[in-house]
Amino acid sequence: MGQAATTTLSTKGQVVIPEEIRSQLGLKPGTQFVVIADRDAVIFKVLEPPSIGEFKELLKQARRVARETGLTREEVDKAIAKVRRSK
Repeated sequence: MGQAATTTLSTKGQVVIPEEIRSQLGLKPGTQFVVIADRDAVIFKVLEPPSIGEFKELLKQARRVARETGLTREEVDKAIAKVRRSK
């Protein structure tokens, strides 16, 4: 495990990541995290977008699965619209 430090939760629910840890991990403003709660532990995991190559591979796999299951473009469009309306 890495370096340890303490911090405090603000009244707005914000937590400051200490400077030495931000520097160690190379965290910059705008870095996004997944936040996981497990009993008395809170874990922040940096979200890293896939590289272009990884994205292309994911897209290729998604298209293959869609073809194999008979999913149509219209069904995909409807599913996307439904998710967007629910937000």
